[in-house]
Amino acid sequence: MEIQNVGIVGSGQMGSGIAQVSACCGLDVTMVDISQDFLDRGMESISSSLGRLVSKGKMNSDDADSALSRVRLNTELQSLSESDIVIEAIPEIPDLKFSTFSQLDSICIPETILASNTSSISIDEIASHTNRRERVIGMHFMNPVPIMKLVEIINGSKTSPEVTEEVISISEKMGKTPLSCNDSPGFVSNRILCPMINEAILTLQEGVAQPESIDGIMKLGMNHPIGPLALADLIGLDTVLHIMNVLHSGLADEKYVPAQLLVEMVEQGRLGRKSGAGFYDY
Repeated sequence: MEIQNVGIVGSGQMGSGIAQVSACCGLDVTMVDISQDFLDRGMESISSSLGRLVSKGKMNSDDADSALSRVRLNTELQSLSESDIVIEAIPEIPDLKFSTFSQLDSICIPETILASNTSSISIDEIASHTNRRERVIGMHFMNPVPIMKLVEIINGSKTSPEVTEEVISISEKMGKTPLSCNDSPGFVSNRILCPMINEAILTLQEGVAQPESIDGIMKLGMNHPIGPLALADLIGLDTVLHIMNVLHSGLADEKYVPAQLLVEMVEQGRLGRKSGAGFYDY
């Protein structure tokens, strides 16, 4: 099947970014969220992002206007019933994702592929809340979506090869590089990344160095574009903590225990950029 109609559940940073890259490659997009205010903010984000691309000469204004015209907004999941694929990009709360997929399963036509942008929740567990486990898959986009090339494709144990092929194809159409893995705690990206971030937090917690030195050493010495503590602030410390807890419980290894400093900062509401303060002030 040729995917043309894309449903996006969630209009936040990730959802609006996925909607943008979908519309820019000629796909028809319906973006759904629980309130019109959220949708309007998501649309403003898309418009602003496209405006920056135009100002930098990376897109002409006609193409930007055309992309915007392909994004429709709705507050009802029912509007996604005829979508070829629905990509969920809502908060990383297991029960919320499970209930959303259960609803989508009952709403969408049997052919619809249901994809999750989850960064750590098991695709098999998400799929178990549907009656179409062979058509459930992970599409883990990287932040910021319009810039980052990777889409981590996560196959559940029941995901059909045909669905994987279709999702790889649509990812490439969006201008992304899809790389596949099998369902496992943290998948590949966060299983490797988050323990490194946690180790950087432990280094700070133990007084080995201050944030600027920790990040500077990793940037200058390891050629990382951003230091691990600044990256944690960008991701959100609550998200990092959630992923570490998923790794700890899923892999049953003490090396994945979250740093106490990380736990305390989340409890204090110091979540990084989205709260205005984390390891740095914003």
